[in-house]
Amino acid sequence: MTTLTPEMETLKAKLKATWTSGDFGQIAKSYAPGAAEFVTRLNLQPGERVLDVACGTGNLTIPAAKSGASVIGQDIALNLLEQGWIRAKAEGLNIRFDENDAEALPYDDASFDTVMTMFGAMFTPRPEVTAAELTRTCRPGGRIAMANWTPGGFIGQMFKIVGKHIPPAPGMPSPLLWGDETTVRERLNGSVSDLKLTRRSITFNFPFSAAEVVEAFRRYYGPTYKAFGALDENGQTALRQELEDLWSTHNQSKNGVTRVESEYLEVLAIRA
Repeated sequence: MTTLTPEMETLKAKLKATWTSGDFGQIAKSYAPGAAEFVTRLNLQPGERVLDVACGTGNLTIPAAKSGASVIGQDIALNLLEQGWIRAKAEGLNIRFDENDAEALPYDDASFDTVMTMFGAMFTPRPEVTAAELTRTCRPGGRIAMANWTPGGFIGQMFKIVGKHIPPAPGMPSPLLWGDETTVRERLNGSVSDLKLTRRSITFNFPFSAAEVVEAFRRYYGPTYKAFGALDENGQTALRQELEDLWSTHNQSKNGVTRVESEYLEVLAIRA
């Protein structure tokens, strides 16, 4: 592995601080059923070796292990891994959770039959390195499966609103490029023998109003937590209003609860 520049070390430290802040597990619960559907489509087999990159609290890891696969969950955020371990223990599942960097995975080449990631690996600062690690750790003929927010989807719009108020960190490419078909093809070019890209939708369900959803994201979702913390009172008010308008406009429920669908790009690749 190449030595990181001081600037990249600083950026990585900021990213780790972002994802360990708040309590992402509270947000992950809201779309857990859609995550399980993503795993179901993979049709994992008993004993299949699976790596869940940037696994968070285990939205993919848990259902994958329930299928009988041998699963490792990886993330930079120890507090999220601890939640995943607690969930797995409660389910009686034997899952290994590792704290490490998705851009420097400590696993041998071709260690896994399936390498998967949902709304996780897309947030690393060096996408070309991440793409290389996803393919390196997957065996030839194995699968790489990703779920990445699209630029035009609901979460993509939310990120753009936040970006208007808080510019992205220097050197950080837009995570939403992982939701662009052309970019994905370029990043995986030469390392996969087959690539299928499908636009899908996942549903967020919250048992409270759109305004309360925004407050939940402010408290629990690392990027939003950090954004609000960097703004003065007027800036926070403006950001909150724009986010409330977005969630209210897209809310498909009108009975004091919130149901919003967001588009993502499903990436299914066969390692060359």
